Amino acid sequence: MPLFSVTLRPIALAASVLFLAGCASFSQDGGFSSVQSLTKERIGQDVKWIKSEDDAASVANTIEPLLAKPLTVDDAVKIALLNNKGLQADYGELGIAEANLVQAGRIANPSFSFGRLRRGDDIEIDRSLMLPVMSLLTMPFASKIERRRFEQAQFRAAGDALTVADETRHAYFSAVAAQETVKYMEQVKVSAEAGAELARKMAAVGNWNKLEQAREQSFYADVTVQLARAAQTQVAEREKLTRLLGLWGKRTAFQLPDRLPDLPKAPEDIADVEVQAMQNRLDIMMAKRELSGLATSLGLTKTTRFINILDVGLMHNNYNQSPSRENGYSIQLEIPLFDWGSARVAKAEALYMQAVNRSAEMAITARSDVREAYARYRSSYDIARHYRDEIVPLKKRIFDEQMLRYNGMLIGVFTLLADARAQVVSVNGSIEALRDYWIADSALKMAQTGRSSSSISSKAGASAAASTD
Repeated sequence: MPLFSVTLRPIALAASVLFLAGCASFSQDGGFSSVQSLTKERIGQDVKWIKSEDDAASVANTIEPLLAKPLTVDDAVKIALLNNKGLQADYGELGIAEANLVQAGRIANPSFSFGRLRRGDDIEIDRSLMLPVMSLLTMPFASKIERRRFEQAQFRAAGDALTVADETRHAYFSAVAAQETVKYMEQVKVSAEAGAELARKMAAVGNWNKLEQAREQSFYADVTVQLARAAQTQVAEREKLTRLLGLWGKRTAFQLPDRLPDLPKAPEDIADVEVQAMQNRLDIMMAKRELSGLATSLGLTKTTRFINILDVGLMHNNYNQSPSRENGYSIQLEIPLFDWGSARVAKAEALYMQAVNRSAEMAITARSDVREAYARYRSSYDIARHYRDEIVPLKKRIFDEQMLRYNGMLIGVFTLLADARAQVVSVNGSIEALRDYWIADSALKMAQTGRSSSSISSKAGASAAASTD
């Protein structure tokens, strides 16, 4: 009887811890508020995790007025952040990470065994209740690890939102530029067609030789091909934008502005661009969390290198032919006879040092990314401004001067058309340069706050951390 009463105390203690562990529950928003704040701080846009029909209806009511008018780049980003299906799928990682966190805060269920053995006229009955004590002891460490992984999932979700925003801005500017190019090339085709027809008629009456007629006809043929290619590019860029916006059916008939936004008066002069990137980039922040999580995992591995399984149980035997009852308890643990856990510790240490060096590489890459993005941003601005202030006005001035000479009958119509062809090249170059500037502007914002495609995947780091448990 005294033995039975003594064994009840640790079991009662384990049962109380078991009860408290079972109280671990899910948060109301699944940790999405952190994703919202991280995204809002960096791009000033709201994100939403669609979990119900009411959420979907709310998103539909938000984007419908935006689609009823020509889209601005901010409107396009807003729609993508709310309606992009791939982004909504990425948010599911939050739910998985939170489920793992809650699971880490709950002790494994106790196990009960029952046995009945008949030996002639004797019947032996064994009953045991086993409690996983080791899980109780390591629960605080496991919960800390899963907490950090949950934080990593929040950073990844915010990073995915920033990536979608960057891709949407890129697709938006490319689609508007392609549309503008098509409209301009349609005007050029009309002029080239008129020139080719005029050359044909003049050659027919003997006022123009066949060589000059062939040149005008060749220009018209080239313009026709360029227009067809521009139309193909327009369809491809618009469809890319449509996919990012998550639109289908009638919603794909959204309108875009006729031309790209004007070039700003001056480029941004960003001081300490590398310092800002180190402080604000999500991939750098994620790397810090991963290192911390791996360090904790390493400590847990060292703690449990000898005792891997520790179960405490209550035993009760009863023989139906015997008036006595036998009570007691059992402890089951692994004996480190062959495996002393050194391999597990060595693996954890190797994973940690691997993560340290990868994080250092990520920081170097991030600094290089932001320097390169800023250099591209400044050069793109200079090129676009040069087209705007020098090349296009100069080509137009030449054409205007040639028009005066044509009106004075000093030059022929085909000399005037040749200058018009040169102006076509400069205008198309100006459209492309302005598009490249706005794309470079978006890439610079991404390099300062988000993560680049050259950065090491954080999911691989999370997998490495998971393998140390």
